[in-house]
Amino acid sequence: VHEILARTVYGKRKRTEVGVDRLVNEGAYAAAYPLHEGPFKLPSHEIRRDELNQRQVLHYYWARWCKWYKYQPLDHIREYFGEKIALYFAWLEDICSSGAKYPMCPLCKTCEAWNMSDICTMAKLGYLFDHPGTVFFSVFMSFWAVTFLEFWKRKMATLAHHWDSMDFHEEEQERPRPEFAAMAPTVEENPVTGVKEPYFPEKTRLSRMFTGSMVIILMLCVVIIFLVTVVMCRGVISVMMYQSGSPVLRTEAGTIANICSSIVNLGFILFMGQIYTALAEQLTKWTEMHRTQTQHDNAFTLKVFIFQFVNFYSSPFYVAFFKGFVGYPTNYGTLFGMRNEDCGPGGCLIELAEQLFIIMVGKQLINNIQEFIIKVKAWRQKRTLATVLGDNNTDEPRRWEEDYKLVPCGGLFEEYLEMLQFGFITIFVAAFPLAPLFALLNNWVEIRLDAHKFVCEYRRPVAERAQNIGVWFNILEALSHLSVIANAFLIAFTSDFLPRLLYQYKFSDDLNGYVNFTLAYAPLNYTDYPRCYKAFRDNDGSYTLFYWELLAVRLGFIIAFEQHVVFFVLRAIDWIVPDVPESLELKIKRERYLAKQALAENQEALL
Repeated sequence: VHEILARTVYGKRKRTEVGVDRLVNEGAYAAAYPLHEGPFKLPSHEIRRDELNQRQVLHYYWARWCKWYKYQPLDHIREYFGEKIALYFAWLEDICSSGAKYPMCPLCKTCEAWNMSDICTMAKLGYLFDHPGTVFFSVFMSFWAVTFLEFWKRKMATLAHHWDSMDFHEEEQERPRPEFAAMAPTVEENPVTGVKEPYFPEKTRLSRMFTGSMVIILMLCVVIIFLVTVVMCRGVISVMMYQSGSPVLRTEAGTIANICSSIVNLGFILFMGQIYTALAEQLTKWTEMHRTQTQHDNAFTLKVFIFQFVNFYSSPFYVAFFKGFVGYPTNYGTLFGMRNEDCGPGGCLIELAEQLFIIMVGKQLINNIQEFIIKVKAWRQKRTLATVLGDNNTDEPRRWEEDYKLVPCGGLFEEYLEMLQFGFITIFVAAFPLAPLFALLNNWVEIRLDAHKFVCEYRRPVAERAQNIGVWFNILEALSHLSVIANAFLIAFTSDFLPRLLYQYKFSDDLNGYVNFTLAYAPLNYTDYPRCYKAFRDNDGSYTLFYWELLAVRLGFIIAFEQHVVFFVLRAIDWIVPDVPESLELKIKRERYLAKQALAENQEALL
């Protein structure tokens, strides 16, 4: 029915006055949607299970919180909502005793010296994240990410065959988008179907895409500018804490400044994400003019993901790989007149863990709150319709009126975008090992919220065929490869694992004297306590031999271990685990053989 409505001509074909979608866009109709099969609530009287409609089955056995331990009824979801939504739900299913022995350099021009023993608590906390087990866990997560995607490819192939969509090619079978058809200046023959269709010149499209790219670059620059602002604010907060005179505030200044800036950063991330998503949608719709809805969705998805990647991950990348390059006493690096940020008492890794916790968990909580807001939208929709109908509506409400009270389905883009957490549990897992646990808990909540939303709160979406999850799989694959590189640099340059390992090899197996060894002498007349900052430098600020030995070990770790061993194993996993299960491959070959045999018998009978 939807196909007929979408193709029916209602005006002049030359003006592409075709299809119900364009009539809805022009305001001739308020909405066009498939009907639900009835109410989702069970009747008050007793009823047999085989008498329930599909919507009631999905609600009672799937969309309720008490069914959290059940598997996803993918065949039922596919039958009711189509392959595209079913594939989405298939994807979801998967120092302290030193006292005053080590006085440290002042942290600002007007600050006083402080004792290393003051940071005892943060140093202990930092060791929870920065120890040899972190290396093995990050390597394991790299293997898990690639293995997970390999087995997901097998799952997609199995589901596509089971649902008879394995040979479905969206670009070949899709009709032009209504907006494309309305704005296309010419008509040309489709080389695949041989039918004349609206056509947009490639040269015009490329010039429009170039203009859109400039807007994207401008928005990315805004994100970087805000990151610099947050860094400067963090420095100001830290200095204010140091100068407060309170021993507690002075000791925890870096932690307090980091938490405050992370909360502000989260607010900016969510605010900019909303603005850019709306902007990207308009750019993709009116600037790039893609022919099919799939091409449009892929371009829009890629555009928003690139922005959201920079938006979400710029601050963690700064803390992980750029923070801490401060120089040395009398030669500190500055940013707009302020001294560059140094890593806090527990090191950069614990600061990165704090920031990841606030951004990841904070975003999950806010997203789940937004899911509950949909209930408010549904209530307002029903109230508005009741006000319009007034007392005139005395008859029993009909199905299309009941469904009109529901919220229009917004598609799967926002649902998949929440899977940005895949980057948190792979790229920065060395700094935040609890990320997979929070992701698991979030997915458990997400499945039930989405299930209730699609079954009870949304109008029924038009069922769309699909082979896979589209461009999202390519994004996840890129994130899994980036995670190997990021974790290698994180362990080599941000963690203290390799400096400790080299010190054990060269000097002492039990790390005796390691803390004193990591301290360097400040230039003469700088302070009364010359050995007062952490670095491998000599008296005039030049790097020591140990620094260069450590740099060679770090680069060797990245090249020899992560880039060769890990990538070799990952490629081996890719080769060992076929994209299509062997049993399914045999089944497909058998079906092709039977099809050819049936065709030959049919031709023979005709002859």
